[in-house]
Amino acid sequence: MVTAVSNNPFQHLTGTLVLAGAGKMGGAMLTGWLAGGLDPARVVVIEPMPSAEITALAANGIRLNPSDAAPAEVVVVAVKPQMFRAAGPALKPWVSESTLVLSIMAGTPIMALQEVVGGAVARAMPNTPAAIGRGITVAVPAGNVSAAQRALTDALLLATGAVEWVDDEALMDAVTAVSGSGPAYVFLLAEELARAGVAAGLPEALATRLARDTVSGAGELLHRSELSSATLRQNVTSPGGTTAAALAVLMGADGFQPLLERAVAAATARSKELAK
Repeated sequence: MVTAVSNNPFQHLTGTLVLAGAGKMGGAMLTGWLAGGLDPARVVVIEPMPSAEITALAANGIRLNPSDAAPAEVVVVAVKPQMFRAAGPALKPWVSESTLVLSIMAGTPIMALQEVVGGAVARAMPNTPAAIGRGITVAVPAGNVSAAQRALTDALLLATGAVEWVDDEALMDAVTAVSGSGPAYVFLLAEELARAGVAAGLPEALATRLARDTVSGAGELLHRSELSSATLRQNVTSPGGTTAAALAVLMGADGFQPLLERAVAAATARSKELAK
């Protein structure tokens, strides 16, 4: 007799999953979970200003802003960090000692989560490509997170892309600066590349299309290739050619490296400030 094997990564979720905050990131994760097989009947969404998309999900079985509360198996905290302490009292009835509390808030340490809502806390930092299943998330667990809860955290995060784990929570500020905020840096590259194309004489619509497709295509090549980013760059660069001329500027003393180092340092510092 052959036993069927379920492909549902959430098959071991037997209780309720509460999503507190269904904005862009929380909503993207919820979409990924439902597409991955999460039963809508197990989902509670707490969102004071739900989008039309989130409201529509209520018709498919999720509970939106219910008046009753009972300890859940998982509480995912996706509210803005500045609102967390104000939202905490409303979340606490959903949390028991055995509840997995998964936070995706920037700059909010595990200690603060334990203080405000309790539970077994895993802190994670996803990024916006999660909306298309191409995110990258870094997570760090508290000491009381069980192996089963870590596996469940993996399942929830893998639904929106790749997952990395660290043991040192202090690394999360730099993670936030590199991958959490990183998509904005890439979008800025496309924005400014198009602007530079216009300055060089291209029509705006053409410059925008060239910049968008170049950045997205190069990103996909980087994703699929086993070569390092440095090797891929070198493969495009002929000695004495046009790319070399441009890279001499971008890799100069005032170019990408020192600029990105300052940008990442600023984001890291701000993440640390949010924790205070």
